[in-house]
Amino acid sequence: MKTSTVLALALSMGAVDADAQTGAQTGSLSREEVQAVSPALEHYATDKLADDLWKRPGLSPRDRSIVTVAAVITRNQGILLPEQMNLALDNGVKPAELSGIITHLAFYAGWGNAMAATAIAKEVFEAHGIAAGQLPKAVVDLLPLDEKAEADRATRVEEGTGPASPGLVRDTAEVLFRDLWLRPDLAQRDRSLVTVAALISAGQVEQVPYHLNRAMDNGLTRAEASEVISHLAYYAGWPNAFSAAPVARAVFEKRFGN
Repeated sequence: MKTSTVLALALSMGAVDADAQTGAQTGSLSREEVQAVSPALEHYATDKLADDLWKRPGLSPRDRSIVTVAAVITRNQGILLPEQMNLALDNGVKPAELSGIITHLAFYAGWGNAMAATAIAKEVFEAHGIAAGQLPKAVVDLLPLDEKAEADRATRVEEGTGPASPGLVRDTAEVLFRDLWLRPDLAQRDRSLVTVAALISAGQVEQVPYHLNRAMDNGLTRAEASEVISHLAYYAGWPNAFSAAPVARAVFEKRFGN
C-alpha cells in the first residue's frame, strides 16, 4: 500500500491531508494540528480507523471508499472529501465512478451537496491529470430496464405517494429509475451501495428498506450490508448507525427468516 494511503487511513477521521507536513490540500489539518486540539481524536483516528475499521474483512477497501465518499458528500463535509477521493482512487475507484457517485448523490443528497463536491473533485482530478475524456458523457446509452421490477416499484410509489405529489411520482419514474439508475458509469451494486450509505448518513431510515433490498438484489451480501452500518458509525455518527440497525434487521428477517 502506498505511504500516502497508509497515512490517509491513519488520519482520515481527523481530516488530515496525506502530505501532513506540507499542508498540500487546502483546508486540511496536519497531524500535529489535530493533536494540538484533541490528542484523543488523533489517537482514535489512528487506532480505531487505520488499525481496525479500514482493515476489517467485511468490506473491501474499494467498497469502504465508496461508502465513505458517499457519506462525506451527503453530509457536506468538504474538509474530508479531498483525502477520501484520493484514497478512493488508490483503492481502485475509477474517475468515471467518482463522477457518477457525485451525479447520483445530487438526487439522493441534494443538488447543493453535489455541487460542493464537484468543486472539490475538480481540484482532485486536476492533481491526478484526469481529463474530461475519462469521465462519463452527459448523454449515454442506458442499461436495459427490468420492466416488471419497475412496474412493481411504480405501483407501490403511486399507491403511497401519488395522491400527495403526482409530480414527484412522475419524476421518480422518468428521471431516477428510467434514467439515472440506468446510467452505465456505476455498476448497479455500486449505485445501491452509494444510495444506502447516503440514506443512513442523512438519517433517512424510512427509505432504507426498499434500497437495502434492492442492494442485495444487486449483489450486496447480508454480511456486507451489516458492515456498511458499522463503517458509517464512524463517518455519519453512532446515532445514525443505531437508527439504521433495527431497520436493517427487519429487512434481514423478512428476507432470510432470521
